[in-house]
Amino acid sequence: MINNKVVIIKNMVCPRCVDTVRDILTNSQILYNSIELGRVQLVNNINAEKEQFLAEKLSEKGFELLNDKETKLINQIKTFIIEKVHYGKHKSNQNISAELSKLTDKEYSAISKTFSKVEGLTIEHYLMYQKIEKVKELLSYDELNLTEIALELEYSSTAHLSNQFKKVTGMTPSAFKKLTDKPRSSIDDIK
Repeated sequence: MINNKVVIIKNMVCPRCVDTVRDILTNSQILYNSIELGRVQLVNNINAEKEQFLAEKLSEKGFELLNDKETKLINQIKTFIIEKVHYGKHKSNQNISAELSKLTDKEYSAISKTFSKVEGLTIEHYLMYQKIEKVKELLSYDELNLTEIALELEYSSTAHLSNQFKKVTGMTPSAFKKLTDKPRSSIDDIK
């Protein structure tokens, strides 16, 4: 039974996902106060039967209702990073460790250890992979130059962005830009 009125949902990583979850909740007659990536604030607690029904409906659309604390923490971290990188939310002068500690109300070392154990990579690597995927997207649009992209994604310099890009993709941003078929990954598949 969901008692705290907050539902954490895995794979809810884009605005269309929010719309899909909103439709599921509305069609299931489950009242909610707010919906954001990976998280729903319910009006009332729901019983075990309704929770199972919701889990099934979410699963049909590729989502997963999360229950254990570790999984919820991982999803919270991933959602924060995806919002920060891909949707320009959470702009801050703080480093990622301070932001995540504040968000989760936990020591960063504990958060980092749990994330690494469960995901098999560090938070820093996950952030880097998400940023590189965003760089690929922005390069594909051909609207911003590399300096503007570096600024947009809070890189310390264009050289830093280029080095990370080459480390992850094996090619420079300019070589990627010249490709006819630019390989991209879904943001929820990035590991």
